[in-house]
Amino acid sequence: MTGFPDHDEAAALCARAQGRRAELVDLCADLVAAPSVNPPGDTREVAEVVAGALRAAGLRPRLERRVDTMPSVLAEVDSGRPGRHLVLNVHLDTMPPGDESAWSVPVWRLTSREGRLHGLGMGNMKGAVAAMVHAVRLLAEERARWSGRVTFTAVSDEVVFGDNGAAFLLRTHPELVADGLLCGEGPGFRRLALGEKGVLWLAVTATGEPGHSSAVRAGASASARLAAAVQRIDALTGSVGRLPAELAEVSGSAGLDTGLELTANVGTMTAGSFVGQIATTARAEVDLRLPPGIDLTGAEEAVRRVVADIPTVEVRRLKGWDANWTAPDTDLVRAWRAAAHEIGAGEPRYAIRLPASDASRWRRAGVPALCYGPQPTLSAGIDDYAEEDEVVRCVSLYALAALHFLAGAAR
Repeated sequence: MTGFPDHDEAAALCARAQGRRAELVDLCADLVAAPSVNPPGDTREVAEVVAGALRAAGLRPRLERRVDTMPSVLAEVDSGRPGRHLVLNVHLDTMPPGDESAWSVPVWRLTSREGRLHGLGMGNMKGAVAAMVHAVRLLAEERARWSGRVTFTAVSDEVVFGDNGAAFLLRTHPELVADGLLCGEGPGFRRLALGEKGVLWLAVTATGEPGHSSAVRAGASASARLAAAVQRIDALTGSVGRLPAELAEVSGSAGLDTGLELTANVGTMTAGSFVGQIATTARAEVDLRLPPGIDLTGAEEAVRRVVADIPTVEVRRLKGWDANWTAPDTDLVRAWRAAAHEIGAGEPRYAIRLPASDASRWRRAGVPALCYGPQPTLSAGIDDYAEEDEVVRCVSLYALAALHFLAGAAR
């Protein structure tokens, strides 16, 4: 085996990715046309699109599921020689479109406009799904040039942090705890995410004495007590974490979007049963995103502290995990840097992702993991899109970074 890729070989691989642009856009169209909104999270149709594209390339994908309606797609490419194991990870489910009447393009049909590919999930993250499918194809074609193996995982149930996608696969396939992971979940603005914020979901409840609305006392209803609690929790937004030393090294002039502010979003609130009665129960669900330097215990204690003097208010943890990151001096980061230079992108701009991704699950298992994708901004929204050129570019980035990592050629 020879080291791969050198400059000419990298240029040739990029040219092949460019030559498949039309095929890549067609795959994006098929992915957008396959609804996979979560909830309910039905990924059967989109999983078949991905599996079909892999089969057409001569690969042997398989569908695995914990729940019948939520299959994930796995495919392996083995070089036949011992070496590193790299996982390429994307997710199949998408966020809901919101108010479809606010869209200027069809939600479920790919629209090409001024270099942008619009359609639900193109930014998060069907553009990355298409790019990674084509990257896996290139890796299979070049398997004589590298050692080890690649596993492609296109998972369900990611956007709600569910247990039916990556969590299920990691539990049933311990071999997926590999030597490295590239995730197509982009932090936006062509940045490379070394890590991401942690997540803490809390249920906050309050109770009140029953009675007719005319007998209410100020601050005594469940809704009033919950409202007071919510205002205090909301005020925690802006609390600042602390950057670890290994990330501080890359936070200078090159820039690291540190994501060091805690955010506390009150996602749901319910209270009472009738306007003429005192509300006896109230509940809110709160989503806190935790920067490095603010851990689960500290964040939950802060919430409990600010609501401690409000009668009947209780706080219960629903789920959560701490912020995590990959050190910038790992072989995986060096492999990505080499790939970025080869396509003319220069040094990566690093970030800590504000939302969470399945890469966090692998990092918690000790696997170095990076996130990059064609999502253009921080998060998807109305008229969701990815730039066509960036989707094509991601094919080359994923394939070249993988080749450097697997060939041991990163410098």
